[in-house]
Formats: sequence, C-alpha cells, structure tokens
Amino acid sequence: MALLILSVVGSDRPGLTQAIASAVLSAGGNWLESHLSQLGGLYVGSVLVEAGDVDALRAAVSAVDAQGLEVRIAPAVETSGPEGQLVAFSLVGQDQPGIVHQVTAVLSGLGANIEALDTRLSVEPHSGAPLFHLDARLRLPPALQAEAVKTALEDISAEIMVDISLTPAE
Repeated sequence: MALLILSVVGSDRPGLTQAIASAVLSAGGNWLESHLSQLGGLYVGSVLVEAGDVDALRAAVSAVDAQGLEVRIAPAVETSGPEGQLVAFSLVGQDQPGIVHQVTAVLSGLGANIEALDTRLSVEPHSGAPLFHLDARLRLPPALQAEAVKTALEDISAEIMVDISLTPAE
C-alpha cells in the first residue's frame, strides 16, 4: 500500500469532503489523516491516504477535479521516529505585517522544526482592533531546550507587541 498526500483547493460548497472521501474509497483507499478548511473563501487542505492502486486513485480523483476542485497527488515521505522535544507554542497580539516572518526567523535560526502551524484573526473585544493568533507545534533538535526557545521568542515579543506561551506538547 502506498501512502499518498492529496492536496486540494477549489471553490467551497457542500459535499466536497464527501466527494474526496468517495474517490478514495472507490479506489480501494483508506483515509488516514487530514487538515481541511475554508480559507479565503476557498476549500483547501491536505489528506493522507493509503492506496493499493495509485492509478485507480488518480482516475477517481480526476472525477472530483472535474467538479471544480483541483486535487494533486504526491507520495508521502516516510521518516524515522521523531527526535527532540515536542512543544506547543502560542502567540497573540495586535495584527501587523511581519509577525510570522519574525517568529519563523527565530525558530529557523534555532533549528526548531514547525510540525504544525495555525493562524487566525479575531477582534479585540474592547477596541475592535484585529488580533493575530498563532498556534504551532514545534519539534526541537535534541540539543535545544525549550527554555532557550522561550527566551529567544521573548526577545522579539516586545518589538512585535505579542504575548507568547511555550508548553510541553502531548
């Protein structure tokens, strides 16, 4: 069985998840993991599937593609077991350009791997100002301690006016 990633993007409408699930099942595949959402008015995401007949999956997915949903298939990459500490990172602050750039520059400089990243905007209850939220799961290299990551992020938190939290992840 091959592990494959389906990347999807298209106009959002009811039934898209079901159409992808039907394509996977009709090709004898198994749906394992997914991240699907509405983003910018589009339906976007990724699905990890297991399939015995990749050509059958490609054919089944092409029918979904014909319905206005672009679906790309790529082989998943098998990795060795994760090394290093897993931590949860959260940030909230007034929205401004460059927050993600500055935070990811610090994390990259430390060698931390971003395994998951979710961002969103909300409205500050009293002022109505936009608030930026970032939630991430980080894998730290074995030699890097979470406290060093927290210190490095705190060094930029005043500059970009955000509050941060770093905790062990489950």
